[in-house]
Amino acid sequence: MASNQRIAPAPPATTDAGRAVEANIRQSRGEISLLYQVLLNSLPVAQGWETYLTAIRQKTSLKPSLRELVILRVAVLNRAPYEFEAHVSHAQKAGLSDAKIAAVKVSDLAAFDDLERLVLEYTDTMTRDVQVPDALFARIKEAFDPAGRVDLTATVAAYNMVSRFLEALHVH
Repeated sequence: MASNQRIAPAPPATTDAGRAVEANIRQSRGEISLLYQVLLNSLPVAQGWETYLTAIRQKTSLKPSLRELVILRVAVLNRAPYEFEAHVSHAQKAGLSDAKIAAVKVSDLAAFDDLERLVLEYTDTMTRDVQVPDALFARIKEAFDPAGRVDLTATVAAYNMVSRFLEALHVH
């Protein structure tokens, strides 16, 4: 455990229920990351988190490059470097260039197309201000169908949850 980490990773499960949750995480993620090791201190939370975040990351209509752009931007805004670094490779696989990944850190909007800029504006507004002005949402409505609007909004909200959990507990 890192010296300033506030909760130790859970020990390996000793119950059938615990082993089942761990197996599900391994199946979905390939490994049990430090985040999930901490989450496993509460089996219901770890299980629900895995189900929800798997839906966000693997089952929504949001284009993977936009999803990863949102995740990186939320990590920057919430000063969550562990989350940012954990998603750089995912962002690259989703097609985000190294230039765009770097631009997310410094809010350089010139690197992005119109849709990406809109998504970043929405992400910034949801993360910083919580309430989204009608004028901005009208632009989101033009760009995304109802499922896309839900998927985008849920992705921003979910990764605010992730980064805030990581930072509150000093999971680095």
